[in-house]
Amino acid sequence: MLQKIINEMHLYEKNVLKALEVSGGKATPDEVADSQDLNIKQVMSAAGALESKGIIIIQKEAEEIIKLTEIGNNYVKKYFPDRWITQKVYENYTKNSTTPVNDIPPEYKPAIGSVRKKGFINIKNGKLEPTDKGINKGKLLYGKVGKKDREEFFDEEEEFIKRLSEKKILSTSNIPKKFKKAVNNLKHRKIIKITKKTSYKFKITSKGQQILDHGFKIREEATQVTHQQLKTGTWRKLHYRAYDIYAEHPEIFPGKMHPLQRSIQKIRRIFLNMGFTESKGTILESAFWNFDCLFQPQDHAAREMQDTFYVKSPAKTDLPTDELVKKVGQTHISGGNTGSEGWGYQWDVDIARQSVLRTHTTCVSARFLVENKPPLKMFSVGRVFRRETITYKHLPEFHQVEGIIAAEGINFRNLLGILKEFYHQLGFEVRFRPAYFPYTYLSTECEIYLPEKKSWIELGGAGMFRPEVLGPLGVKTPVAAFGLGIERLAMIQLGIKDIRMLYQSNLGWLRKLPIKKP
Repeated sequence: MLQKIINEMHLYEKNVLKALEVSGGKATPDEVADSQDLNIKQVMSAAGALESKGIIIIQKEAEEIIKLTEIGNNYVKKYFPDRWITQKVYENYTKNSTTPVNDIPPEYKPAIGSVRKKGFINIKNGKLEPTDKGINKGKLLYGKVGKKDREEFFDEEEEFIKRLSEKKILSTSNIPKKFKKAVNNLKHRKIIKITKKTSYKFKITSKGQQILDHGFKIREEATQVTHQQLKTGTWRKLHYRAYDIYAEHPEIFPGKMHPLQRSIQKIRRIFLNMGFTESKGTILESAFWNFDCLFQPQDHAAREMQDTFYVKSPAKTDLPTDELVKKVGQTHISGGNTGSEGWGYQWDVDIARQSVLRTHTTCVSARFLVENKPPLKMFSVGRVFRRETITYKHLPEFHQVEGIIAAEGINFRNLLGILKEFYHQLGFEVRFRPAYFPYTYLSTECEIYLPEKKSWIELGGAGMFRPEVLGPLGVKTPVAAFGLGIERLAMIQLGIKDIRMLYQSNLGWLRKLPIKKP
């Protein structure tokens, strides 16, 4: 086991271990670097690898070092500004005179506020006057008092920077208690600065000592083989370092397709393999294509402002041919030539011109039927918009897949067979139950079975387009239609309960998702 560890050690790791052996089991990075002719970067890299293997311990010590700034050095060489200002004001006071602020040298002016805060001066009309405290301080510093009563330092701040300049204090760890407040003030005044210094020390562990006792040789190791070495055969005589295939490695998060997009692509592939043609449409649509041509009355609740996003600019859209518009309007009023009684109200073409964000992709199917002749199979995947309150299961924007099959003889049974195959390819067991939709008859809802919940859940709707939809469009063959929301399908496949997870870009969740072919 020890020999395996030694074989896998890098040359620099062996150098560090040898240096620790010579120094008695303890050494600093600089000492190791000097003894092994390595640079600090090489030493620290090797030490980190040794520590991860439990061969050495890296002891880390952080210390805050105090230094004088350039301003502080100038004050030490000349005068502490608080002392100079207090002395100047006191001297002028003894001469029955005040001290104008403008008489203070520029390098000392920043200290006026500090001297005032300490209670030694007042400022009146741009002039400095000593307080009683300032007068007493002046007497002690410069007055005619006994030598034993005279103060050597102005205050703790001056004393501290004096000691700092004499290297008597270097770290925050050895600051006497009386200087604590002074240090904070001096730092705020930018007279001193405090920097952090980190030092390291290496210490060998029992495992490391066992390796040293076992012994090893330090020799050059080949890291790559050249063409010349392969040609001459000298590569056989080179020494190669063993590699630990179980060594720790950084976790990698490669780019991958978003899970929602993965579901969309899977649906696209299923329909394309089933012989469908893909069509696309715009998200900005006219109320005519979104509602009217699908035989949805203009006073229907789904067309209210609280359910549909109406667009201000452009507020109106162009309509198709006058003939088609007229047929759709007549179908709403009286049923037209469809055999229906219609809705029996006065249809308004201006309402049909209103701009909306499409509420479903069925409008793509309607346009496709006008532009293409049966037989045909078409599907469309796209975003749709509804004025929904954002909750764990509802969003105002989501994706929908829509499809139609048009051909002579197509019937409801054919539609159910196509849907059964579609859901089977998605991996679901499906059943159908009767339903109502404004523009299809017969209509059904598709339910899939969830084994883990032992229950059925609705996942889409389908039906045969009504004559009121097909007649104005000029379609004479039966048309089967279907649609479903993709987000709900994605939630089931991913095992999530909150639809918002699909849009929140939760990197932690996205990274944990497995990479697999959509």
